[in-house]
Amino acid sequence: MSHTKVNYGETETTYGMHFLREPLDCEAHGVTVVDAEPGWEGPEHEHGDEDHEEVYLLVEGEATMTVEGEELSLESGDAVRVAPGATRQVTNGDTESQFVITGAP
Repeated sequence: MSHTKVNYGETETTYGMHFLREPLDCEAHGVTVVDAEPGWEGPEHEHGDEDHEEVYLLVEGEATMTVEGEELSLESGDAVRVAPGATRQVTNGDTESQFVITGAP
């Protein structure tokens, strides 16, 4: 098939994260939608072993992203690219936020 269509709201969620790679049958690209409650905190992680670069787009809300120990304040519309081996963690602010995260080797 030349395309796959999925509504993220109809997918399973883990801690507010909708992982769309499998539902979309992606081979080398990941897409995650995060509906973050106030105070939500994502896990600190990196993707050096997978050589997996990520882009975080804050669609709505305010949050803080820590990359390699540096705190970045994010507002709606801000996007951050993170290199594969860099540690990263997202902490949501006092309101609901929505992120779209994409990644690929």
